[in-house]
Amino acid sequence: MLFATGNQPPGPRRPQVEVLVTPDCPHRDAAIALAQRVCEQLGSHAEIRVVQVPDQAAAEQARFLGSPSIRVNGRDIEPGAERNLELVHGCRLYQGAHSLHGLPEEDWLRQALDNPEAQP
Repeated sequence: MLFATGNQPPGPRRPQVEVLVTPDCPHRDAAIALAQRVCEQLGSHAEIRVVQVPDQAAAEQARFLGSPSIRVNGRDIEPGAERNLELVHGCRLYQGAHSLHGLPEEDWLRQALDNPEAQP
């Protein structure tokens, strides 16, 4: 909880970046490194948390779209991800410009961190 001193309101909330992964995800370390690198490059003071999703029941409870997933303030960084209704305890692939990738686009994370409250 944030407390203001004097009459000044508390500053902006520190963004929370979650990297959601299954225990055997081959892209786990690369997704964590992506989150750390982008936060450092932007000078963001975001809190980065790694969240293990151990089974299908946990995937459904977390509204997990597959491993790895990256969220900023609880919202998936992939544009249009909120329309995906398939909750999966397994690998996730992302559509790149020319092929499928095991990681989300760096720009998606940059955009989410640039404006964490207005993210789609």
